[in-house]
Amino acid sequence: MKQVVIGLLGARLDYGVGDDRWQKWRPTVALCQHEDLLIDRFELLYEPNLSAMAAATVEDVRCVSPETEVRLHEIGFRDPWDLEEVYAALHGFFGDYGFLPDEERYLVNITTGSHVQQICLFLLAESRHVPGQLLQASPPKRNKIGIGTYRTIDLDLSRYDQLAARFALEQQQGVSFLKSGIETKNAAFNALIERIERVAIASKAPLLVTGPTGAGKSQLARRVYELKRQRRQLDGPFVEVNCATLRGDQAMSALFGHAKGAFTGATASRDGLLRAADGGLLLLDEIGELGVDEQAMLLRAIEEKRFFPVGADKEHSSDFQLIAGTNRDLLADVRDGRFREDLLARINVWTFRLPGLADRREDIAPNLDYELRQFAAKTGSIVRMNKEARERFLCFAASSEAAWRANFRDLNAAVTRMATLAAGGRITVGLVDEEAERLRQQWSGSMGGDPIGDVLSGLVDAGKLDRFDQACLAEVVCVCRASKSLSDAGRALFAVSRASKAKPNDADRLRKYLARFELAWGDL
Repeated sequence: MKQVVIGLLGARLDYGVGDDRWQKWRPTVALCQHEDLLIDRFELLYEPNLSAMAAATVEDVRCVSPETEVRLHEIGFRDPWDLEEVYAALHGFFGDYGFLPDEERYLVNITTGSHVQQICLFLLAESRHVPGQLLQASPPKRNKIGIGTYRTIDLDLSRYDQLAARFALEQQQGVSFLKSGIETKNAAFNALIERIERVAIASKAPLLVTGPTGAGKSQLARRVYELKRQRRQLDGPFVEVNCATLRGDQAMSALFGHAKGAFTGATASRDGLLRAADGGLLLLDEIGELGVDEQAMLLRAIEEKRFFPVGADKEHSSDFQLIAGTNRDLLADVRDGRFREDLLARINVWTFRLPGLADRREDIAPNLDYELRQFAAKTGSIVRMNKEARERFLCFAASSEAAWRANFRDLNAAVTRMATLAAGGRITVGLVDEEAERLRQQWSGSMGGDPIGDVLSGLVDAGKLDRFDQACLAEVVCVCRASKSLSDAGRALFAVSRASKAKPNDADRLRKYLARFELAWGDL
């Protein structure tokens, strides 16, 4: 078979004039001097401004290898470093070239040309637009005169299959990592996590993660951070902020920091949480609870990576990856004037909604095992369920009786209670039945004994409130927990009085009511 080399004339490497040119290594000429590399034809591509050099190179090749036919092809590049332009020009050349793979063996010389041109030659060979191997020439050792060396590179597709398999395994490991190693079965959820893994690795743009309380937004954000740290895409810290806990003037200071003397009590300067997240990942959970002033400053900090601390006349900078979490309908908040439309547009580049546990009942079994492992890791006590108890719990968990209103928080609490009471480290059918009844009462709003106290437990000290306030607050809490957003809960609670208002703002009324008890939507 005839051997054909296709390559670009190198403006610098192939240049040579006078007799001294034979003392210089010129890869195009040198390739034709190797006794063990017989080149029948050299298809030499050159740019118009190199026509004289191209003609001289043809003569020199004829001197060292008379049997080699050199064919010149003028090909123009406005910018040899423009990937799109170079690829299009080379693609067009090879598309018109009449390859005869049954009669000729082709070698693509990637020694000369700009790095972009070399990359394009590689891509066209790898994609089989050129049915041949790669050819790479190397100069002789330093201060030596000679023709150097060469090597051919066969793009063995079987090796690429192995590389693809490695990449697929790495991606699978990344997806499993984001799921904390839980072998989930819900197809939609698995596809969602796979997409999050791809985006998290490939993009630095903000991620907006929505979903009901307890769906795992915070945990997912931390796993994304740890995954990016493993890939060396982040070297800063993970900073988590629950925006529902930021109130009043302190919210601005907590996020952006303040200068010394900025306000009464500011006896020292403060960096703020955004600056603390420099180089790392910032999770702004319940971002919909931020005030409009904080939203405006946050927008600038995301876009320009710069912001002014409170009372400061000098900007600070912070380059962080942002993940925003919310269980609110931010589009509705934009319509109600509670959330800035430009901020939503900026953080809404990638939006992922995590489903609640009730929407993934087939995943309760693997999550049950995960919670038992977590309990063992935290307490050092290994607790198991016998077969009957496990089947009884999973039957109840998958039934319509199981509301899972707090999602994984409900599941975690249930496993913690059962594991703590498990005598001899084994959860029995009796413990499962007891826990199932407790969950039924919890979800029905009747916990027996002191239903109001149970509803308010962990939120406020009911003993410091009048019974009237206890009853009102308990009802508000129950409505909030059954609602998708603050606005939905407000409309349900103020359904009568809102009709008499020209511009009802149910969410604001409810927020102010909760603030009387130092509570926010995220606390519920």
